[in-house]
Amino acid sequence: MDWKVIFSAQAGRDLGQVVAFLAQKNPEAAARLGHALVDRALTLAQFPMRGVEVKARPGVRRIVHRPWFVIYYRVNEARGVIEIVRFWDARQDPRGLRRG
Repeated sequence: MDWKVIFSAQAGRDLGQVVAFLAQKNPEAAARLGHALVDRALTLAQFPMRGVEVKARPGVRRIVHRPWFVIYYRVNEARGVIEIVRFWDARQDPRGLRRG
């Protein structure tokens, strides 16, 4: 069964910020990274439970896109939906995650 993957507004803002920041130095690399992050998130449609549970945030799981990016998501089994909550650059101050 393939699940439906949706992106929260915050995840969209995160992705836009990541791409815009990198594009200042290397627009081609920024585009590749943006596409790679979305593609990685979309792979959850086949294996939604493969991510690690986030102990501090019940119901949230995470997968890593090496070397620095973390994709946070929720699984709604009743609806068959994966919600991408955040794209996070792990080099940032983790206190910023509280906003999302």
